[in-house]
Amino acid sequence: MATAIWQPREEGLREICGVLEEYRSPTSDQARIWQQLQHYSQFPDFNNYLAFILARAEGKLVEVRQAAGLLLKNNLRTSFQSLSPSYQAYIKSELVPCIGAADRHIRSTVGTVISVIVMQGHVFNWPELLQALVNCLDSSDFNHMEGAMDALSKICEDIPEELDTEVPGLAERPINVFMPRLFQMFQSPHASLRKLALGSVNQFIVLMPAALLMSMDQYLQGLFLLAHDPVADVRKLVCSALVQLIEIRPSFLEPHLRNVIEYMLQANKDTDDEVALEACEFWTAYCEAHSHPENLMEFLPRLIPVLLSNMAYAEDDESLDDAEDDESFPDRDQDLKPRFHSSRLHGADNPDEDDDDDIVNVWNLRKCSAAALDVLSNIFGDEILPTTMPLVQAKLSTAEDAAWKEREAAVLALGAIAEGCYSGLYPHLPEIVAFLTPLLDDKFPLIRSITCWTLSRFSKWLVQGTGNQKGHEQFDKVLMGLLRRILDTNKRVQEAACSAFATLEEEAAEELAPRLEIILQHLIIAFGKYQRRNLRIVYDAIGTLADAVGGELNQPKYLDILMPPLISKWQELSNSDKDLFPLLECFTSIAQALGPGFTQFAEPVFQRCVHLIQSQLMAKVDPVSAGVQYDKEFIVCSLDLLSGLVEGLGSGVESLVAQSNLRDLLLQCCADVAADVRQSAFALLGDLSKVCPAHLHPRLPEFLNIAAKQLVRNTPDLKETVSVANNACWAIGELAVKVHQEIAPVVLTVISSLVPILMNAEGLNKSLLENSAITLGRLAWVCPEVVSPHMEHFMQSWCAALGMIRDDIEKEDAFRGLCAMVRANPSGALNSLIQLLKAVASWHEIRSEELHNEVCQVLQGYKQMLGNGAWEQCMSTLDPAVREKLSKYQV
Repeated sequence: MATAIWQPREEGLREICGVLEEYRSPTSDQARIWQQLQHYSQFPDFNNYLAFILARAEGKLVEVRQAAGLLLKNNLRTSFQSLSPSYQAYIKSELVPCIGAADRHIRSTVGTVISVIVMQGHVFNWPELLQALVNCLDSSDFNHMEGAMDALSKICEDIPEELDTEVPGLAERPINVFMPRLFQMFQSPHASLRKLALGSVNQFIVLMPAALLMSMDQYLQGLFLLAHDPVADVRKLVCSALVQLIEIRPSFLEPHLRNVIEYMLQANKDTDDEVALEACEFWTAYCEAHSHPENLMEFLPRLIPVLLSNMAYAEDDESLDDAEDDESFPDRDQDLKPRFHSSRLHGADNPDEDDDDDIVNVWNLRKCSAAALDVLSNIFGDEILPTTMPLVQAKLSTAEDAAWKEREAAVLALGAIAEGCYSGLYPHLPEIVAFLTPLLDDKFPLIRSITCWTLSRFSKWLVQGTGNQKGHEQFDKVLMGLLRRILDTNKRVQEAACSAFATLEEEAAEELAPRLEIILQHLIIAFGKYQRRNLRIVYDAIGTLADAVGGELNQPKYLDILMPPLISKWQELSNSDKDLFPLLECFTSIAQALGPGFTQFAEPVFQRCVHLIQSQLMAKVDPVSAGVQYDKEFIVCSLDLLSGLVEGLGSGVESLVAQSNLRDLLLQCCADVAADVRQSAFALLGDLSKVCPAHLHPRLPEFLNIAAKQLVRNTPDLKETVSVANNACWAIGELAVKVHQEIAPVVLTVISSLVPILMNAEGLNKSLLENSAITLGRLAWVCPEVVSPHMEHFMQSWCAALGMIRDDIEKEDAFRGLCAMVRANPSGALNSLIQLLKAVASWHEIRSEELHNEVCQVLQGYKQMLGNGAWEQCMSTLDPAVREKLSKYQV
């Protein structure tokens, strides 16, 4: 018996249409309507009603039908699989005839719903759709062609791989059926069809199915045919295709390269900014993908002027709104970018911050052109100067107000080439600086802000030059100029000046000491006048200053300027205010720089950090009684500031730790589910182990077990867990040298996790390798009898890792472990003697006389054990340089 086809009930239809009509009225009660629609969703055939309204409610407003379609799309995205097969079939059967609907909005909505169904239910479950799309594409009716193209382009965009699969009952894959038809559409008289067809094919460049590979020539011919299309959207897609091809399959463009470069040069000057932007991406992509970028050399005299001309602000650039004295206007919430605190990592150099963030984060033709010039300067170096500099100089010499954007672009260009062309520019640094510093006082704010950035790009060379009087004056001139701009009346300039100053601080370090008082005075004035967003940047500049000058800061005259305003801000902010984060980071740097000098400020800071951690751990379970919403960043920043305090105050922190419940909170944090909380917790555990291990004692076994668990390599490729493992590993080593034999119960567990790390060193995080080697050595030093029976298994890879570590106190500990193990089990290292000798030779100098003597005894022991012949043979396999270094150990 045939199943009856589903039919809507009249009153249900009327009711749903009524709600949808209300839904699109701006004055309606949206919340109530949303509830009503949620209520309808309980009915199993609600989606059928929506499909019926979209496809057949001819008498209704198009907007109502569209609303039904969009609601249907959202519902199917989550519930298509759970619909009964008959309802799935009903919805599909309603959509297919509407692919070519007369109204364009309806066609487009139908295409969107079709794409979602293909995503959820796969193309092989809907052969009728494929046939309908082919029929529509082959018809001469524009509505049918465009509707099919629209649906197809959405499938290509969302799930292109669906079309490159076998479909039962079809002789070939759908992509093979569609590809020739898409190429044919490149020649359609209708711009919308050309655009949809090209956009669809472009989606396959990354996947590169056989259908596209086999017809690459036809595709390229199609691109060249559309290259001068009257419609900008089509030209933009041509550029986008060529950029993707040069990135992914440069060999395809090789035979046509000259023509492609010529075309991109023209497209880069297109009157449509979006086409020009897409074309501009080509230069960076070309340089990064090509082993022979020198092919571009002959085009540079024509390319560089285009890039420079596109670096001027466009009329509609939103940055032009910033050209006013706006320092007294409070920041809006949307002005505050989300910030990300990176947890402490023991033994890592700070990763490069992205310092070239040109303030407003919108990618546009100006920034893309500057980035391209930067890449070209890094590849071609000084060879671009003969073309670039006359243009820059010409633009800089235009004095009239109307040409300020040209001047600004020239300053940007100088900053863009600063790194790549430094050897050609360095001899002219005095003239460049002499030219740029007056621009710091230009009447146009955007010239002032870009000048700050460009000067910061020359920081390294400004600092290198301070050895002579002239260079010192030049550095001072830039420093004072940036400080003036930090107090600018324009927020954009304030931000650029603070960021530029932070870059200069990092390079200058102790060079800043003689100027500390005036620097601090300026930063504290800024602190008093800045709005919220830029305040974060002042904190960063103060923190960077503390890192740069270190203990120099620890003088009453400096602390009297710096600390009172910071402390009053610290007291003013509530425990749930996210503006605390940058202040916590700033205090961390200050505590480390001042060392014991921070003692007078330590108690309230320490107590607040502990309180923040406690209330956040509580908020995680019960935000109501905690009185704050849970945000793990409060915990991470507080743990890191406590680490800074411990590092700064040393054993002076002991009384504070003794009077708090930090130990129990720390144990909770070490077991937290969030990797960044664990990472910072283990960093603090290691720091506390160094200065007050006694206070960890009552829960020592728990700390050790939980730290050992972090080393199990179950997720070797996850960056975040590598950092946790790294800190946990280091903390175990720090504990070991303080608690000695008490660590014995976990030694073998830890060793069994460390050895695989050392054995599979290839591609592993360098810091984790070093810490693993050091911790293994420290465990061997305190428990040689536990570790030495196993030494044969790891001796070679361990010695290789030890050889990579720079001379320091941690390396000394590791070698004490090496000597202790060899004493306990001399034969355990015989098969690894060559690696052991190379590890010893990696020392520049062992400072500890006692360790130096121990190493001598170990080597002499092996010399005796082997007898002269075998020892000489062993030594002869080493490089002369290694033998030379070993001579200081009397062998």
